[in-house]
Amino acid sequence: MNLERFSLEGKVAIVTGAGTGIGKGIATAMAESGARVVLAGRTRSRLEETEETIRGFGGEAQVVEADVSDREGRKSLVSAVLDAWKQIDILVNNAGVNVRTPPEDYREDDWDRVVNTNLKGTFFLTQLVARHMIERKYGKIIHIASLATITGIPLIPAYTAAKGGIGSLTYQLAIDWARYNINVNSICPGYIRTPLTRPVEESERGAYILNRVPAGRWGEPEDIAGTAVFLAAPASDFLTGQLIVVDGGWMAGG
Repeated sequence: MNLERFSLEGKVAIVTGAGTGIGKGIATAMAESGARVVLAGRTRSRLEETEETIRGFGGEAQVVEADVSDREGRKSLVSAVLDAWKQIDILVNNAGVNVRTPPEDYREDDWDRVVNTNLKGTFFLTQLVARHMIERKYGKIIHIASLATITGIPLIPAYTAAKGGIGSLTYQLAIDWARYNINVNSICPGYIRTPLTRPVEESERGAYILNRVPAGRWGEPEDIAGTAVFLAAPASDFLTGQLIVVDGGWMAGG
């Protein structure tokens, strides 16, 4: 097989939530694979740390401070990328928040914050980017979904609802945009060691999770990055509308 089909040379990728965890891992891997990467998020200092990592091995990166839950933030992000690099080939929707509370006590403000970022923000940023991709008849859209997209997880009703919506959007956008040569897929990470999951890992449930994962460990952001690069590369041109689980065997019934 021609390994150039796994290369991202000449491509421009936006990765949201690129300052830490899975987003940082994906952004770094895409830069290593040749893409020019736009690092988007709310905290500039964290984004600059990712930028420093990428520039350290000779990669190209641009920091854009933006909140995907904010309409003007989404618009300014897309405008900044097009002004700088004139194209967007890849969008990775990774930005997300979570609030863990029993559903009977869940606050409406927390629900709105989680859903506005994880579902509404994802859709409307995707819409903006897709309009550009439709004009160019090319695009790779990758949503970072969750095990919560396909199974219940305790104490996260808003997150589960939002990620379930991401799964449905993956199917729907894939069929609507396939005629424009746009692939839409989701990665459903298992239990990955990130700042967002640290409270779970350190809790009593963390031991249960570790014991149930057949791989015998929590995942690392780098474990997701390879799948993301594949979905962004020409090697996956006939793959669309899929939810790809990367979980160390959790869903296989460990």
